[in-house]
Amino acid sequence: MTPRTRRAAAISGLASATLVLSACGSGFDDKPSQAPQQSGGQVNLQILIGSSGEAETAAVKQAAQTWASSAGAAATVTPAQDLAQQLGQAFAGDTPPDVFYVDASRFADYASVGALEPYGDKISQPDDFYPSLRTAFTRDGKLYCAPKDFSTLALIVNKDLWSKAGLGDADVPTTWEQLTSVGEKLKAKGVTPLAIGPTRDRVGAFMVQAGGWLTSPDGKQATADSPQNLAALDYVRSLVSAKLARYPDQLDAGWGGEAFGKGKAAMTIEGNWIKGALKADFPDVKYSVHELPAGPKGKGTLSFTNCWGISAKSKHKEQAIAFVEAMTKADQQMAFAKAFGVMPSRQSAKAAYTTEFPDDGPFVNGADYSQGPVNAPKMDSVLADFDTGLQQLATTAPKTLLQRTQKNIQAALGTS
Repeated sequence: MTPRTRRAAAISGLASATLVLSACGSGFDDKPSQAPQQSGGQVNLQILIGSSGEAETAAVKQAAQTWASSAGAAATVTPAQDLAQQLGQAFAGDTPPDVFYVDASRFADYASVGALEPYGDKISQPDDFYPSLRTAFTRDGKLYCAPKDFSTLALIVNKDLWSKAGLGDADVPTTWEQLTSVGEKLKAKGVTPLAIGPTRDRVGAFMVQAGGWLTSPDGKQATADSPQNLAALDYVRSLVSAKLARYPDQLDAGWGGEAFGKGKAAMTIEGNWIKGALKADFPDVKYSVHELPAGPKGKGTLSFTNCWGISAKSKHKEQAIAFVEAMTKADQQMAFAKAFGVMPSRQSAKAAYTTEFPDDGPFVNGADYSQGPVNAPKMDSVLADFDTGLQQLATTAPKTLLQRTQKNIQAALGTS
């Protein structure tokens, strides 16, 4: 399975800009559109998904058909080849799907131009969704859409490399200090300690552990240039400079999971998508999953999620909300989890999930202290520049990088 964040990273800024411009050109503004609703005839919901593969497509189609049969409606599920591009084209042509996946990293772009119907409070028990996931899809105090599922980052340990270095379960690091210490032991044994992707989608976890992040919780203020973020980047730089952490390209790999699977690092920081990747490409690798080491402010990780977006211009909003209601029931979320490996977004499904998948506890537990993507529009170029700086962290002063990022975020937000 293609890792989610790798797929999301492949979506170009141009596609996002296409959506914003086309949405504005189609009469969107900051207020939800009051589209006329279909008053007669059978409703046929159009549902566009960004599928991870055949298993997800089949599961969503089956669930949609079950809902449609009970609702006396029809539901057409289409897996997108390029979700952002196809949505941009649909909005530009004034023919958006009724329901579609919205990645948390793109949510603000859609919501800021009025493309989304803010229906979140119409779904039963909205407080049952993990708080961090609700925050990811909240703008101006409104929960716009129901979180579909989620992933978090955890520490993945290669059992064979670990034991060959003379390490045991008690050596799994739970703090930054322990991560440095065990890294030095592994390095002394000729083993690369940690493979980590050089982007905010991995390094950002250290920022959260230090008590920082790039923007305020509401996404309206830049907070990049803070002592907390500086402490985090200084620490990551120390790992990279001492070769206690290496970037995947330094290990002849495309991402952390590949470096880990090839046995080129004893640890990596990745999401629960790594399970499918290792099973498919490196089935002989024995590994264990642990919560990320805590930083100065405690535990911290990143979450990646999608919501079920409903178009503000849909003519079938009532039916669309009913469809999302069915898709986000705890039992349906568990069915999706079993079918294609996602974690339910409802807290009430946690016990069932951890019973079914006991090894995933560290991933699920991360929901309690996770940080979602930057929740602000027009951030593509800003975040791309930040990632470029992180790739050069060994030779770039963290303070300089954070000051530049602060200035760029302020310009994007119009607060400079």
